[in-house]
Amino acid sequence: MGDCIFCKIVNKEINSNIVFEDDEIIAFNDIEPIAPVHVLIIPKKHIDSMNDVDKSDERLFGKIMIVVSNIAKQVGIADEGYRLLTNTGINGCQEVKHIHFHLIGGQRLQKI
Repeated sequence: MGDCIFCKIVNKEINSNIVFEDDEIIAFNDIEPIAPVHVLIIPKKHIDSMNDVDKSDERLFGKIMIVVSNIAKQVGIADEGYRLLTNTGINGCQEVKHIHFHLIGGQRLQKI
């Protein structure tokens, strides 16, 4: 996916403030945060959206949930709480066609 901004971050073509990285997942601070803590967690494997996740991705997405929990603890928002959000498609406000999870916290968030 040559024009995918997140693939460029994965490939280190674009600098980012990395919070976590292993061979399958990378997490970095959002460049336009909506809260004191706003981390994006993505699989390094390019997957457009939740609509493209299949059975072969089951282990990877379980691992992502564990990474989310660990990052929340690492950045100090686990005890007070946080929101985990993913957007899918145009009506879901997905701006980058590479599945990603927003870990948002550090302040009281509005109910949705």
